[in-house]
Amino acid sequence: MNVQPTAPRTPPTQSDPLTVSHSVIVEMVRLSALEVPGVLKVGRGGPLAVLAGSPVRAHVSDGRVSVRVWIVARPGHALRPLAAQVRQAVGATIVRLLGLELGEVTVVVDGVGGWGK
Repeated sequence: MNVQPTAPRTPPTQSDPLTVSHSVIVEMVRLSALEVPGVLKVGRGGPLAVLAGSPVRAHVSDGRVSVRVWIVARPGHALRPLAAQVRQAVGATIVRLLGLELGEVTVVVDGVGGWGK
């Protein structure tokens, strides 16, 4: 049996490229928005919500990620601060967890629901 010594592996560095799929970006955005108190769901409101398409859209251009996320708020939450919290949470996820550069985050509050839930 002939065993050759192997060269020691070097740990990854910050300059190593990372490829993140579009579906991973979308799912991380969805999960980070759901963690914000006051968000009932990531999705569209109203009876035709099913026909409206994906509630998270992500676009990568020039190495920057821009997202638009539609949410339904829980009753009793001020909408402007809620949207700001979602924007901050999503931006932090893109930068810290995914290691990508942030473009813009647009939050659309598309409904208020959850009465009796």
